[in-house]
Order: sequence, then C-alpha cells, then structure tokens
Amino acid sequence: MHSPTIQKIIALFSKFPTVGPRTAARFVFYLMKLSPEETEEILKSISELKKNVKTCSFCYNPFESKEENDLCSICSNPIRNKGLLCVIANETDLETIEKIKKYNGRYFILGGTVSALRKSDMEKLRIKELEERIKNHPEIQEIILAINPTSDGETTTLYLERLLKPLNKKITRLGRGLPVGAELEYADEETLRNALEGRK
Repeated sequence: MHSPTIQKIIALFSKFPTVGPRTAARFVFYLMKLSPEETEEILKSISELKKNVKTCSFCYNPFESKEENDLCSICSNPIRNKGLLCVIANETDLETIEKIKKYNGRYFILGGTVSALRKSDMEKLRIKELEERIKNHPEIQEIILAINPTSDGETTTLYLERLLKPLNKKITRLGRGLPVGAELEYADEETLRNALEGRK
C-alpha cells in the first residue's frame, strides 16, 4: 500500500488521457528518482505553461505570444482561406493536419468526441461556440468535419451534420482513405492527405 502522498499523485496522474493507475504509478516513482534540479525544472515548466500559453479566441488552439493577441498564428494569418473551417476533436489533430501542408483554411477544436448523444456528454463539447463561429462569420462557406473515424467520432460527426444543416453551408467529411476505427493523430501523411483531398 502506497503512502497517502503517493496515492494522491497517482490519482492526479490517472486523470490524464489514456493514463491508468499503473502508468500513473510509474510516473510517480520516476519523479521520485529525479534530482532536486530536475524536479524544479518540471515544476517551473508547468508553471510557465499555465502563465505563458494562451488559448485562441477563435479556434481554441493553444499558442504562445508576447504580443497582446487573442488569435493564434493560423487564425491571424491573412493568407489562410477564411471560407474553410475544419472541425477537429483535439489539438493534436490540428498539428497532424498542418504537417501535410495541404490545408490552408482555419480550424475549430471541438474538445473531444462523445460515445452517446446524452445531453451531459454533448455539453462537454464546444457545440454552441461552433454554431456561433459559423453564424458570426458569414465568410465561412465550407465546414469540414475531420473527426476521427471511430465509433465515437462517427456519432459526433452525424450529430454535427444534423445540427449544422440548417445553417446552409457546405458540409463535408474526410474521404474514406482513413480506416474505420483509426485516429488522425496516428495516420500517415499520405493517407491523411488523400482523405483531406477526397472529402465529400
């Protein structure tokens, strides 16, 4: 049985996505082996993360800027196509799509997916904010639903298609180059490029 302090930190690490109690315990024992300097560096980096990293007021992408700017470099870039809005589940999907250099529109980070259309689950996503972005930015002509083709992702995509249909915008989803059950984060660049170009 671990000490109360160790148990508390294990419980905190277990809240991280995909981290179970066993992995969380490994993190804790790894931290215990670090030198005081290494531990201080981790604590300082976490503090700077909370202090220096902002969230984009349009797409919710985290970014770092010394200027008084509410928009990330993508949303504030005048060259980006403001007629395209790519809806993704999380921040890592944005990084994945940006790497292939085939998309030049803007993004909206939904904040996850849901396994069932329960009201409590849907409230965790930025559904209302997405509707507001589309209504308040008439320049948006096409909404690309680039949600992971997993069962949860498919449920979320179908819900968004029904919800956004009355807004009279072109709604597309990634082509079927992505295998069912896969996640964008782990897709190779060629597959993702084909899926993006083959959206329909």
